Amino acid sequence: MTTLSSQAINPAFIRRKKIIGFLAVSITFIAAAAVVSIALLMLGHFLIKGIGGVTWEFLSQAPRNNNTEGGIFPAIYGTTFLVLVMSLLGVPVGTATAIYLSEYAKLNSFFARSVRFGVNTLAGVPSIVFGLFGVGFFVQFIGSGMDSGFGNSTAIWGHPALIWAAATLSVLTLPVVIVSVEEALRTVPRELREASLALGATKWQTIWRIVLPNSMTGILTGSILAVGRGAGEVAPIIFVGAVYSLPELPSKVTDQFMHLGYHLFILATQSPDVEAAMPKQYATTVVLLMLTFVLNFTATFIRSRIRNKR
Repeated sequence: MTTLSSQAINPAFIRRKKIIGFLAVSITFIAAAAVVSIALLMLGHFLIKGIGGVTWEFLSQAPRNNNTEGGIFPAIYGTTFLVLVMSLLGVPVGTATAIYLSEYAKLNSFFARSVRFGVNTLAGVPSIVFGLFGVGFFVQFIGSGMDSGFGNSTAIWGHPALIWAAATLSVLTLPVVIVSVEEALRTVPRELREASLALGATKWQTIWRIVLPNSMTGILTGSILAVGRGAGEVAPIIFVGAVYSLPELPSKVTDQFMHLGYHLFILATQSPDVEAAMPKQYATTVVLLMLTFVLNFTATFIRSRIRNKR
């Protein structure tokens, strides 16, 4: 006790603690400022180089002449369609898995540990591997199996399509949704669950009426993160639905589609004149960033409205 008291009133000890605390805060602030500065520099660079090319014709027309002329409307439409279908497929599955892990599974059960191991493994798998998985499982196994089962003479499901690209991206974003939703469920106080059960509600009624409404903002946060990642992924969808150029808009989930990220990749690597296509590359980048921001802002706005109502 005497040693601790002497250290507490020792000026050198106090000064050393202040220096360590100042260094810790300074390093954290510098790291955060560096990340924000790099992001702003990248955004400013793309805006300066590409905002002039974002015209109404560029946004509303289809590509022409080997993607060197025209606009990118099919790519905008295809990206939005893909993200919506991906969210409908991935968010419910991820939310249900998080509910099971948080509310039903025992911490030391083999099945729960296996699910968590699978989630952690999926989070570290390279995105290109998901594309190969989508080809083998969704296109060749499920799609071709559906064609055989329905007796289709032509491949309706067993070929690269928007539905399989969305399913592949939903598997890719599952870890993000599961982890975010599970953390949101844990923030709901245990007392609310106990009070609901004490009043005679069943386990599922407690989850549906108490836990999920109080964690809705966290569920939407997971959806926002999934949308942000899914909208920018290119490698997985090259094999399972995205095409080089397609003037027609996809009208069914079995159609192929254009994607802004893949279109940008084509402009940068496969264009007959890469230098001449540079303005279109920057303009496409700006549109992709704007579309991602709009989708994220919409989900954030809905989350804020729900939070304010509650």
